[in-house]
Amino acid sequence: MGQDDRVNNDTTLPTLHPVRGPARTAVTGLVLAGAAWVARAVWQVRLATTGQPSSGPPDQGNGRHRPLTGLEDAYHIVSTLGDAAMVLCAVAFLVWLLRVRENARVLSGEPPRYAGFWVYLGWIVPVMNLWVPRGIVADAYRKSAPGKRLPSVVNWWWGLWLAGVLSGMGLRYTGSTDDVIVRAYTDLPYLLVSDAAVVGAAVAGVFVVRALTAVQQRPYTR
Repeated sequence: MGQDDRVNNDTTLPTLHPVRGPARTAVTGLVLAGAAWVARAVWQVRLATTGQPSSGPPDQGNGRHRPLTGLEDAYHIVSTLGDAAMVLCAVAFLVWLLRVRENARVLSGEPPRYAGFWVYLGWIVPVMNLWVPRGIVADAYRKSAPGKRLPSVVNWWWGLWLAGVLSGMGLRYTGSTDDVIVRAYTDLPYLLVSDAAVVGAAVAGVFVVRALTAVQQRPYTR
């Protein structure tokens, strides 16, 4: 019998939702997303090293586009796969976050600080997205481990995430992939700084998931 089964069969302790499985899935999603952004950075370096073709940028203006080079075409594929990895990561992370949020309520006997809809809207509502997601994670940790100091990795994770979001070329960049290709030719360092923030947030996110999952398992450790 696994630990999660022992938890749910022990009537002397609060009944928690199993969290290890969602945690493993969230970690896998974060690793895939980080790897996808590393791949983007590698292709951006390759584009910058090769240099922009003499025919100019892919978007020639006035609705005209030149044929993509093989490297540019490959970057489109890498970018699309990266977007898919981010979607999978977001779904896995939210499933885990909902689970630990509910477990924190059970452990503390107190309602969460933020209403349930903020688990989703907190990432996209302007201004609120600057602190609400971190607040949900911090609240779940504090209610799961009262008296314990919030791990510093939570602040690292959130700071790097905001850097990736607010950099203008990271997670919320609204331009086309061809625009990113042009930036790789003309402004590679800025792109790489943005990529590094996203990768760093993914790595820190792994430790956030592990830390919060661990404190919810600790009451049941024999």
